[in-house]
Amino acid sequence: MFDINCVCASLREGASVLALQNAEQKNRALSSVALALERRRDVILEANGRDMERARAAGMSAPLLDRLLLNGERLDAIAESIGVVTASRDPVGEIVSGHRLSNGLELREERVPLGVAAIIYESRPQVTVDAFALAYKSGNAILLRGSAAALESNKALAAAIRDGLEAAGQDGVPSAFALASDGERSEVEAILNARGLIDVVLPRGSAALIKHVAENAKVPVIETGSGVCHLFVDDSADIENAVRIAENGKLQRPGVCNALETVLVHRQRLNDFLPRLAGVFAGRAEFRADEEAYRVLCGFSAGERVVLASEADFGFEFLDTILAVKTVSGIDEAIAFINAHNTKHSETIVTRNLENARRFQRTVDAACVYVNASTRFTDGGEFGFGAELGISTQKLHARGPMGLAALTTTKYLIDGEGQIR
Repeated sequence: MFDINCVCASLREGASVLALQNAEQKNRALSSVALALERRRDVILEANGRDMERARAAGMSAPLLDRLLLNGERLDAIAESIGVVTASRDPVGEIVSGHRLSNGLELREERVPLGVAAIIYESRPQVTVDAFALAYKSGNAILLRGSAAALESNKALAAAIRDGLEAAGQDGVPSAFALASDGERSEVEAILNARGLIDVVLPRGSAALIKHVAENAKVPVIETGSGVCHLFVDDSADIENAVRIAENGKLQRPGVCNALETVLVHRQRLNDFLPRLAGVFAGRAEFRADEEAYRVLCGFSAGERVVLASEADFGFEFLDTILAVKTVSGIDEAIAFINAHNTKHSETIVTRNLENARRFQRTVDAACVYVNASTRFTDGGEFGFGAELGISTQKLHARGPMGLAALTTTKYLIDGEGQIR
């Protein structure tokens, strides 16, 4: 039975202990966890197999099944991410700024852990390890609440984490980690109402989950938004680059938040870009196109794979092999459309016009704005953080992939010699 008061009391105690650990101690504990995950590899994969079997029986779509899947390669990637986090500089204790006041007081601003964090997430069992590793290295205790779909996987991963922390001896702080494992919706509501017990909560998953957390939480929230990501094909675009970027952005892993959902095409490039795109996407995706793009696509694609888009198709996160296509008159219309329909996640332009590239980057409102590159790079691992707690789409405290520093705040430390005001 999940008791939020008991769980958070233990986490607070763990956070107090962890705050006194130095980087070497935390690194040894994380290395011990990596070894435990390797020891329990077969158990973890068996547990994930049970989750996958139930998900298939329930009719889960292929892209969402892909998010749920663990295999040997993905477990290797999890271990590698722990290694990168372990090798990363510990942000705790970093002096952000400092100076001597005229009265002789020495003032410095120093990074400190947030305290007790909670993350509520869907599928993606690797988040269990990523979130733990980032929280632990940055000195935070963490409460994880995954989805029912990944419950067996998360339990197996959590058991390995706890085993690794216990095996680390004095370097391990098992009380700084907890998993809400009942699978009941009441766990979510208890976390959202844990004001004074939890310092921050992060939702990671569907737009519906994020909206529910943001609107109902009584504790501070860092929104890790859903991803309605756009590609704009400018009139000066290299068409082959545009097609490769569209293919990678939409089809590599369509069920993730940094996948493309909409392509905007300059009117002058409809007749050379869309036929190439249709050829590459043939039989692999459905186009939902506005009237101009529809007319061009119908000449090069099987009719059942091209449909006229409705207004609801723009600004929608499909998380599937569906791509919306919109015709625009130029960069001004593209920017205005993106800012009206996106979720402030990741956007990209394909262009050979440097002025348009910089204008796009300056005026598109998103956490990550690319030029001539895929939005699929928006990821803590790809950015060199080792892992991420999520992609923050808000503007306060943290924005973009959240690594170690995003899990810290600052406090002012002042040294004096008897000064009074």
